[in-house]
Amino acid sequence: MEKGISGRIASAFIDSKLTILLMLALMIIGVYSSSLIPREEEPQIIIPMADVMVAYPGASPKEVESRVVKPLEKVISNIKGVEHIHSMAGNGHAMLIVQFYVGEDTERSYVKLYDELMKHMDIFPEGATLPMVKTRSIDDVPMMALTLWSENYDDFQLRQIGEELSTEVKKIKDVSLTNVIGGRTRQLKVILDKDKMAESNVDALSIMQMIQANNGSSQSGSFSAADTEYLITTGEFLSTSEDVENLVVGISQNMPVYLKQVAKVEDGPSSPKNYVSFGYGNSNEFSKEYTSEYPAVTLAVSKVKGADAMQIASQVLDKVEELKLKLIPSDVNVEVTRNYGETASEKVSELLLHLLIAIVAVTILVMFAMGWRGGLVVFFSVPLTFAMTLFSYYVLGYTLN
Repeated sequence: MEKGISGRIASAFIDSKLTILLMLALMIIGVYSSSLIPREEEPQIIIPMADVMVAYPGASPKEVESRVVKPLEKVISNIKGVEHIHSMAGNGHAMLIVQFYVGEDTERSYVKLYDELMKHMDIFPEGATLPMVKTRSIDDVPMMALTLWSENYDDFQLRQIGEELSTEVKKIKDVSLTNVIGGRTRQLKVILDKDKMAESNVDALSIMQMIQANNGSSQSGSFSAADTEYLITTGEFLSTSEDVENLVVGISQNMPVYLKQVAKVEDGPSSPKNYVSFGYGNSNEFSKEYTSEYPAVTLAVSKVKGADAMQIASQVLDKVEELKLKLIPSDVNVEVTRNYGETASEKVSELLLHLLIAIVAVTILVMFAMGWRGGLVVFFSVPLTFAMTLFSYYVLGYTLN
């Protein structure tokens, strides 16, 4: 009886003495590949999305809707692949959320959006700013959150520590974005005295313009000497409250008027925009009371596309331990309030365990129905197939999520 292609291939493997070694090699490669494949919690669904923001200072929401939002919706709706447009109009600004169909090529979608906006710049009314486009993806979701809290530091001090920690974490490879949430940022407040302003013949608008004009630096040219070119820089940025206080904001009776003569400058925390608190205490699920609660700051960390969340989380935690010796004070606590690198790894490990249990169960069932030979075929063929799948995932750049 003549054998087909499948029969000849099967006979070759049955008769070959290298079959056992090939099976062992495939199993080893599969197990090793499972440890190298990046692990993520969110599925990598391709849904191109972008925020289009336009400022229209002084316009009411109705004016923004009729003169900015409606024309933009008509322009963007003509782009092939756009599924939804969600629009919002407010006082002096508008935002449109553009969502493309699932599976649309991300780069092509963004290029088409930019191209369509640039072709219709003439639709914007006078006074409106150029549209700012901010793209979004599943990788913008923070994969890790570190919460800093202390019994001795307030939210203003914790915010400063959090921003310094953010700068250090950004240096880690494959970390794309960091965001500090909560706390109060540093701010210089200029509190004007209207009576002193009237005496010195200065007004609030001129003071604001003088502060803006003096808070800058620019290259003003260059000159050469001894085969060396020297760049000339004029002006400098304001860095201290004394720099602001000593600004000349006007002239009265042929004498310069300094800002400190007509205003009070305060260097301190700004008004809070959001709040973060850390509490612990009663673990009873029916009790909502905490025995202790402290102001806190949270550092959210996002990763680049396709990176291993588990490895990045481990590197971030190592960086935090390193910085505890020189940046983070000993009485500032760092709690991991989100770590999907760890949860993703646990879920993948649980998946592999359940797969192993299923293979054993099916093998036993086949042994009872078809004998031990049929059971062995299942016991070896399914893991080998899965091992080859894992290896192909690693080669093609897929992730386990």
